[in-house]
Amino acid sequence: MDQPPPPAIPREVWEGCSVLLDINDGDRLAFFHLTPGSTVKIGNKACSLQPLVGRPFGSLFRLGTDGLVPCVAADATSRAQNLSSDDIEAMKRDGATDDEIVEALIANSSTFGNKTVFSQEKYKLKKQKKYAPKVLLRRPSSRSICETYFKKSLAQIGFMRVDTLSLLLSMANVGAYSDVLVVDMVGGLVVGAVAERLGGTGYVCSTYLGSAPSSIDIIRMYNLSSTMVSRIVQVLLSDLCSMRSSENTPTVLNGGTEGEVVEPVIAAEVDAQVSQAQPVDTTVSDEKA
Repeated sequence: MDQPPPPAIPREVWEGCSVLLDINDGDRLAFFHLTPGSTVKIGNKACSLQPLVGRPFGSLFRLGTDGLVPCVAADATSRAQNLSSDDIEAMKRDGATDDEIVEALIANSSTFGNKTVFSQEKYKLKKQKKYAPKVLLRRPSSRSICETYFKKSLAQIGFMRVDTLSLLLSMANVGAYSDVLVVDMVGGLVVGAVAERLGGTGYVCSTYLGSAPSSIDIIRMYNLSSTMVSRIVQVLLSDLCSMRSSENTPTVLNGGTEGEVVEPVIAAEVDAQVSQAQPVDTTVSDEKA
C-alpha cells in the first residue's frame, strides 16, 4: 500500500506563523510571530509586519514613509546640492526613495571621488544601512534557526554549528517514515530538525532524564503543521528502559500490539504547536537596527 505524500511546506507567509527577519544583510536577526499587532523597530520607527502577510519567503522589503514596502527596481536620481539633515527630511517628505537619498549623499560628498573602490563601497554601505535599511523575509528552517541562535545565543543550543547539526542528521540516517529517538538538551533544535526532515511521516520520540521533560520551545519557530506536531512525543528515559525490559513498548515506537500502551506526552500539550502558541519569545537579543 502506497504511503500518503507528506504535506507541502507553505511558500507564503500567513498570519500566525513565525518568520525570521534579516535586517541589513545579517546585521540584525530576529524571530517574530505574526499577529495583527506585531511590529518591528528599525531605527526610531516602529513598522507593522502586516505587509509581510501573503508575501513569499525570500521577499525583500525596504523602509518607506508608511512602513515596510516591497523592494522594486527604480532609477535613482542624483540631486547635486549640499545636503543637511533638514534637506534629507525634506526629501523624505517629498516622496524621495531611500536609494535616491543615498545617491544624493554620494553625489554631494567632496571626498567620495578620492576614495579607493573599497572605501567607496564601505561608505555607500554605511549610508544604505542608515538611510535605506533592507529587510529580508526568511523562512525559519533548521539551517536559519541554528545560524541565528549560533550568532545570538550560543549557550542555548549548546554551541552547535549548522554543519554539526547536518552531520548529526546524516549520521543518524534520519529520513521519511522513520521512528527516531532523540535526546535533546539544546532547547528543541534537534527535535525540530528531525521533525522537519520527517515531514509529517514517522515519529519523533524525545526522551529525557530527571522528573521534568527538557524544554523544546525552539520547535515553535519551525512552523510545523498540526500533523508534524502530533508525531512528536516525550517519554522519560527510565520508562522507555522499563518498557523494553518488560516487552511493553508503546505502539508509536515499534508498531506492536501487545502489552499495555503507555501514553506519552504530546508536544502540543507543552504549548509547542504553532497554531496555539503564544507570541514567540526566542530570548535572542533584539537590538535596534
